[in-house]
Amino acid sequence: MPTDKINITKIEVVEFNCELGRPSMGDGSGYWRILGGIKIHTNVGITGEYVGRHPSEYAGLRHYASSLMGLNPLEREKIYTISKLATRQIGFLSMGVLDIALWDVAGKFYGSPVYELLGGYRKKLPTYASTYQGELGTSLGTPEAYADFAIQCKELGYPGFKIHPIKGENIDLDIKTVLAVRSAVGDDMDLMIDPACNYRTFLDALKVGQACDEANYLWYEDPYSDGGISSHGHFQLKSLIKTPLLQGEHVRMLEPNVNFMKSGGTDLIRVDPDFDGGITGAMKIGHAAEGFGLDAEIHNCGPAHRHVMASLRNSNYYEMALLHPEAPPSSVPVYINGYSDDLNSIDEQGCVSVPDGPGLGVEYDWEYIKKNQVTSTNYC
Repeated sequence: MPTDKINITKIEVVEFNCELGRPSMGDGSGYWRILGGIKIHTNVGITGEYVGRHPSEYAGLRHYASSLMGLNPLEREKIYTISKLATRQIGFLSMGVLDIALWDVAGKFYGSPVYELLGGYRKKLPTYASTYQGELGTSLGTPEAYADFAIQCKELGYPGFKIHPIKGENIDLDIKTVLAVRSAVGDDMDLMIDPACNYRTFLDALKVGQACDEANYLWYEDPYSDGGISSHGHFQLKSLIKTPLLQGEHVRMLEPNVNFMKSGGTDLIRVDPDFDGGITGAMKIGHAAEGFGLDAEIHNCGPAHRHVMASLRNSNYYEMALLHPEAPPSSVPVYINGYSDDLNSIDEQGCVSVPDGPGLGVEYDWEYIKKNQVTSTNYC
């Protein structure tokens, strides 16, 4: 079929309740959270689908979805530009989920997985275990518990392990955790730490960074309460520690990330198709980082994230998030074709594979989604 004969006829957004793991319980119980899903319908019977993220990520569609009707869904760069202009005052909400679904349309149209359309660099992705944020008094509430979990992950075959520290911003406790995990796993496992912007002061961030230096950590991510966006502050921190900094989780879209890299505020840059304008936006940032000679590390997990990483040379690890020794994974349980992001999803080489089917290569459980539906909106 000629590519100019396909057009968008309807965009459907669904909000639904979904049960996720609750690590604080440590007993396998869960909690319910509202998530979103999108379907892009076309005149040729191809439907692009994506499920994930909070409903707020879909909110921006109301500002411009009607203007997309009749457009060619294969012209993603044009739609990226329209979306960017329409959402520039509301934090680019909806750009990521819309673009990911458009790539699903393209893959199904051409009968190819997204990573092949992107150029395809590899099919196996080295993976690290990324923990939940621990809590005092639970099974992930001491430095020793983190050390034991790191050993468990190493025995499963994970080549890397990342700490989200115990809640409470206890610097001494976090330093003990940094050192205890390294002592437990030895020198042949990559270790990282992500305080998630919880340290109150620059000097607190520096103290933990110095512990990372002592323990030879691979990277130090989003340490203090600037929200992860102060290029000057992180440039200063970089000058005082040797452990590479990883920034950008909260820096949205291409241009601010390029500014962060150019100012020297980070050694590695974060990329997330959900937050950075979809697969189109994530690839722009990944290629910009390559131009600066930097690596682009994928934030979070999911089928879109696997396709992006599979297409970037300058990326080291897939993040299996978020994991806990006793609780279910935090990934969305809406797949019916065997896809999963959980503790046991890696192969014997410590890797995950990229879905090989057309588009994103996954099938969603729309029966489950519809059963737990809260609201739905159709844009025509």
